[in-house]
Amino acid sequence: MSCIWWGRSALCPHGIAHRRTQVRRPQTNGFVERFHRTVLEEFFEVQLRSRYYETVEMLQSDLERWLVYYNTERPHQGYRNMGRRPIETIESYLKSVNREG
Repeated sequence: MSCIWWGRSALCPHGIAHRRTQVRRPQTNGFVERFHRTVLEEFFEVQLRSRYYETVEMLQSDLERWLVYYNTERPHQGYRNMGRRPIETIESYLKSVNREG
């Protein structure tokens, strides 16, 4: 596993490898692009029209709350989640791994 300079403190201690997508290959980056669009439409466009942020930390705090909502409360319609919340998909996967292992 390769650790780049910022990844050493954030990723490597958790056994997570940092990988890059292929250049000029949108198929490998579709999930990330869709997530960016969702964050823009459902968080930034709404929040920046309804609230004045005096600091980046205030915006970051609201974004972190929204991400918890996004992952634990908001149903996702993509083919991998099929109407479930991401946390339900993760829990289902962990249950299947525990049964096998």
